[in-house]
Amino acid sequence: METAATTLATLGQQAQQASYALGLLATKQKNTILLAMADALVAQQATILAANARDLENPKIPAKFVDRLTLTADRIQAMATGLRQVAALPDPIGNVDRAWRNEAGLMIAKERVPLGVIGMIFEARPNVTVDASALCFKTGNAVILRGGKEALYSNQALVQVLQGTLSAAGIDQYAIQLIQDTSHATAEKFMQLTDYVDVLIPRGSARLIQTVLAKATVPVIETGAGNCHVYVDQAAQLPMATAIIVNGKVQRPSVCNATEKVLIHRAVAADYLPTIITALRDQGVEVRGDAATQAIVPDVILATATDWRTEYNDLIIAIKVVDSEAEAITHINRYNTQHSEAIVTDNYQAGKLFQQRVNAACVYINASTRFTDGFEFGFGAEIGISTQKLHARGPMGLNELTSYKYIIDGNGQVRP
Repeated sequence: METAATTLATLGQQAQQASYALGLLATKQKNTILLAMADALVAQQATILAANARDLENPKIPAKFVDRLTLTADRIQAMATGLRQVAALPDPIGNVDRAWRNEAGLMIAKERVPLGVIGMIFEARPNVTVDASALCFKTGNAVILRGGKEALYSNQALVQVLQGTLSAAGIDQYAIQLIQDTSHATAEKFMQLTDYVDVLIPRGSARLIQTVLAKATVPVIETGAGNCHVYVDQAAQLPMATAIIVNGKVQRPSVCNATEKVLIHRAVAADYLPTIITALRDQGVEVRGDAATQAIVPDVILATATDWRTEYNDLIIAIKVVDSEAEAITHINRYNTQHSEAIVTDNYQAGKLFQQRVNAACVYINASTRFTDGFEFGFGAEIGISTQKLHARGPMGLNELTSYKYIIDGNGQVRP
């Protein structure tokens, strides 16, 4: 009888075998297949939407996750657009970062190569299935996907479309695979599939990411939860600050680059707090604040110590009054998740100091944190937003899914 471990081993073997062939594909062939995948998604959108509707029938889905799980014709079109953009991007595989001749006359080149087999563990975001598959395929990597149980039917439908496109092009369909068993036990075994998986990328809640970090034996690229801040400096254009904060919180509150906290310089707090709180409440946002905020707007819910560390993923925000930019930076570096942070200011030096001293993958001056996204950065799609400092940081596109090898050509040299 086949167990979860043997099933995973089979998936791993199939992915590893597929990866060998993928690494040899020409760029033109990969791009043609990516364009065919985009067309197939649009052509089969009725099937995909029906599968998604089946997922959405689940009454146990938390309300705050419904938006990220929901697919529409527009969102499927956006997935297809992402595939086409990935096809249009330069292929990093085979690029030479550097080449030189050493004293012995050897020609040494540092050349970009695929990582091999990439494992993805993610939650209720069906778009990740397509984004990850596109980026992995373009870089010659096979991918094994393990989505959350909330999106199982959607993920199955999407993978069937992508695999069907591969098969039609004569490419091993096991280059893209989905783990059907969404149990935690199987997920943990997947995290330890070191014989076949070269790197594991978790994408989702802080709890998911911490679980993967604690239990994985496969190397992990850490993607982070987003406890993102906007600091309103004393030199800020306040109408601009309002637009940035409301956009960051309201446009898609369930995503990791949504704004969760606002810090306001005391010099502008008395005048500005009533304005920004009203603007947020008009959009249905629950506003929490520290004692200084509550002293100015008494009906604000008093924030607790837990609030400053919490990623709400919901229409909730917390506000704190600070005495200086230095205090704002200290607070952010203590409580943030090293994802995305922003300052609103007309003071050039204050803005540059903020960018230099804040410890985060993406640091903005006068712009919404919602721009931290592979699509917005011109990567076509992203496989995740890395909050670590090794190998990859921020939105991860094609280059971040490559490694390198040294290619050495000689003419008979031996070492004396």
